[in-house]
Amino acid sequence: MWLIYGITYYLTYLALQPINLVCVDERSKKLFVLAGYNEEIEIEIAPNGEVV
Repeated sequence: MWLIYGITYYLTYLALQPINLVCVDERSKKLFVLAGYNEEIEIEIAPNGEVV
């Protein structure tokens, strides 16, 4: 939980990038974050907290 908080805090307040989409892949259970003005930032977080 703290990992996604840290990532979203960094993106919005420090890097000043909008977060466009946050969703969960039901097959792999990974959290997917799409961010940036041109949606160029893609972050995947595995259920064990590993950032892919």
